[in-house]
Amino acid sequence: MNEKNCIIGQSGGPTVAINASLAGVISRAQDLGFKHIYGMINGIKGLIENRYTDLNLIFQSPELLNTLKESPAMYLGSCRYKLKDINQDKKQYELLFHKFEELNITDFYYIGGNDSMDTVAKLSEYAKITHSDIHFVGIPKTIDNDLMGTDHTPGFGSAAKYVASSMLEIAYDSSIYNLDSVTIVEIMGRNAGWLTAASALARSSFNEAPDLIYLPEVPFIKENFLNDIREVFKRKRSVIIAVSEGIKNADGDYLDQDSKYVKKDAFGHILHSGTGKVLETIVFKEFQCKVRSIELNVLQRCAMHNASKTDIEESFRIGVNAVNASENHTGIMMCFKRLSNHPYLIETEYKNVVDIANKEQRIPIEWINKKHNDITPELYDYLYPLIQGEVNVTYKDGIPFYINISHLK
Repeated sequence: MNEKNCIIGQSGGPTVAINASLAGVISRAQDLGFKHIYGMINGIKGLIENRYTDLNLIFQSPELLNTLKESPAMYLGSCRYKLKDINQDKKQYELLFHKFEELNITDFYYIGGNDSMDTVAKLSEYAKITHSDIHFVGIPKTIDNDLMGTDHTPGFGSAAKYVASSMLEIAYDSSIYNLDSVTIVEIMGRNAGWLTAASALARSSFNEAPDLIYLPEVPFIKENFLNDIREVFKRKRSVIIAVSEGIKNADGDYLDQDSKYVKKDAFGHILHSGTGKVLETIVFKEFQCKVRSIELNVLQRCAMHNASKTDIEESFRIGVNAVNASENHTGIMMCFKRLSNHPYLIETEYKNVVDIANKEQRIPIEWINKKHNDITPELYDYLYPLIQGEVNVTYKDGIPFYINISHLK
């Protein structure tokens, strides 16, 4: 079969840059003359439910493709759906591959995080079993930066830029009063503290904040925490603290798991959102000063107005190279390999997706200081290049103008 047809899906949580990767795939597939470029609506779950569209018919102008590239979230919609193992439910694989056969699919691209790479690995394995010629390629994305195998993930740089910018603005806000105060900024990061570490990028010749940084890769010790604050109070009146939502005590228990603010999902897993409040209570009892906690929550996921141009361009590039790689490879995830920090240079490569799926990349312990309350210069140098450059967002009626997503309603 000489005709080339691909299908693309997006899965997991949204980012500023995931549509840039989608635009990269579409752009390159069009250049190579793919007849159909199908998009799953709401990921693999949507395809199981027979919901998809032909992106080749929609994106017929460079202008619209550029609007997609510079729009946040997920144009195709998302799902959080994990395929069962082949020996547990063969029917879902039969259904999907029957759909691939109907559409004459030659290449499959899935943009997402860990669960998405698990999907790519399982579909690729089933293709081997059934001697299918379809090529399966994973394209990484996650603001958490916790995917193995790649120097960093598309979407992280923009989220890191938002966190650093927010920390700087919080520091300005907190500096105006001449009184003792503690501000605790809770940042997403269940087991990996990359986003919280990025708060250090707010520091400059005239701003020290955050004064303290606590990451989930090392134990959180309450007594050390309070002593750290005392030390900062010796030299300034306003203390600003960055903390990952998933910090744990020496026993490995999440700080907020017994909090009245704790929430759980349908499976009983803790949805961390009370860490800042827990620490707020601890600090107030000890110091009896003004204390407030701020939860950044999901705001950094779709803040295109504060995106990293480096992130957007790299995300587009990795989508382009995914199409190139699928010509001769399957069962892979596209990755970034860093060549240099100064000057910042990367290249794209690919790795076996089985070696990546369901694993987690955390901050190396040697990139956290010995007191476990800050990051090292090595981590700062790693983070700094990822937030560089600004995206010229188009505005209409005073607010950003993004791509039409009414098809998701």
